[in-house]
Amino acid sequence: MVVLAASICTKAGKPVISRQFREMTRARIESLLASFPKLIPAGSQHTSVETSDVRYVYQPLEDLYILLITNKASNILQDIDTLHLFARVVSDMCHSAEEREILRNAFELLGAFDEIVSLGYREQINLMQVRNVLEMESHEEKIQDIIARNKEAEAKEELKRRAKQLEMQRREQQRRAAAGGGAGGGSGFGGGMGGGMGGYSPVPRYEAPSPQPARTSSPAQSTLRAPAFKGSGMKLGSKKKTAELLDALGGEAAVTHEELSAPPTPSMPVPEASAAADTRGSLPAITQEGVHVVIKEKISLQILREGGLKSMEVRGDMNLQVSDPSQAKIRLALDQLSSDVNAGDLQFKQHPHVARFAPTGERFIALKDSSRAFPVGQSLAVLKWRYEGKDESLVPLSINCWPTPSNDGTCDVNIEYELENDKLALHDVVISIPLPTGSYPTISQHTGTWSLNASTHSLDWSIPLITSSDPDSRTGTLEFTVGGDDAATFFPVRVAFLAEGSLFGVGVDSVKHVETGDDVQFSQEVTLAADDYLVV
Repeated sequence: MVVLAASICTKAGKPVISRQFREMTRARIESLLASFPKLIPAGSQHTSVETSDVRYVYQPLEDLYILLITNKASNILQDIDTLHLFARVVSDMCHSAEEREILRNAFELLGAFDEIVSLGYREQINLMQVRNVLEMESHEEKIQDIIARNKEAEAKEELKRRAKQLEMQRREQQRRAAAGGGAGGGSGFGGGMGGGMGGYSPVPRYEAPSPQPARTSSPAQSTLRAPAFKGSGMKLGSKKKTAELLDALGGEAAVTHEELSAPPTPSMPVPEASAAADTRGSLPAITQEGVHVVIKEKISLQILREGGLKSMEVRGDMNLQVSDPSQAKIRLALDQLSSDVNAGDLQFKQHPHVARFAPTGERFIALKDSSRAFPVGQSLAVLKWRYEGKDESLVPLSINCWPTPSNDGTCDVNIEYELENDKLALHDVVISIPLPTGSYPTISQHTGTWSLNASTHSLDWSIPLITSSDPDSRTGTLEFTVGGDDAATFFPVRVAFLAEGSLFGVGVDSVKHVETGDDVQFSQEVTLAADDYLVV
């Protein structure tokens, strides 16, 4: 089969557009099109006519004709099928089959014609593939753009975090300088070091626009300053890494770069609170009291795609940190467990120095030896617990994934989520759906935001907050179409989130001093995180 030309002309034979696939002069194609209407028999139902040289395969297109000019040895059935594809492309790209509309889209139509026929021979291509080619989208370029944006966002967050650390160190130095300023240089450090420290200024101002003049220091000063270079709070990374971050941010980080380039000063290590804050994501910040309790639960479960729960495991631990020595001899009374769980289903395990309690009775955290005190200034794991079962009522977030293969080689995927536990507010929820290799989705409907994960070739669906107080966020839907017909490709679906609260209601109700019986002010942070949350 050889297609010489594909043309659209008026019923009088005037060419509108024409694409020649073999070498033909303009006069020749105009002559063939001009003679074409005269060859059509009146009242004929045929879709082809022949001359001594060529064959016309044609189809009416409202007030126009779309036709293929082929040689006489061509397979007419294949020619008719090719003509139908040309007609579908024209209908798809033009709002109407008018001469003005076709001329307006002439270049796009000619490009589509070249995708269907090459050098006179039909390509193995369908309408959807023609659309994809004409869109001229590079999936690799999209992925690289997404990766670049993610790197830029990470660089900005890193610079903000480091600037925050420097600000905390500066404030700490101001506080230390204010507290020790009245003591005098000599009396504070002893006679041997008093002379060396007399002219020391411990509070540099990082935000000063002009560089600080160089200062000389005595050997005693150098000895004292050396640990600041090794302290974990002052490790700002190499100059190379800093430059990379600045390259990612451009000119926006000029002031921050001055701060990061400032010389290190004597400082205590960065408080652990700043590092702990990073692990809380978007959860509200907690103001720590002299007695601070940290409760963390991690949930791992597998939800069957057909429905039901395959397995579920929750592990939790409670850490106690006392920063005030006068509050070290205390006893913690725990909250009543949630009515959704049987106390006997939880396996509790106490620290060896902590008194044991019955799972179904009153629960207290106290040392076996009441004369002893909890350690001060360090975190102590006082309690651990574990749950393993298949109680579907404990599932905090249900996921329903429905892939539906189509006849055109694509798959329509519908994913829904619903908050099952009204007592929990889920933050930073990310639902990751694997994608077929080499295919990328077309999103038709979504709640929240979505992005492509190049490292895992998955679609990440992000919802900032899911809570029962917001009916719009309680449920959500994501619908997309992607190439592929194997429904199993879209599993397992992975879910990540961070919630404020305990799945079982584990918490501290009150804290009392062992000796006086007085109530002790305390703070606590209770979180639930998805560890291995899957739909299989």
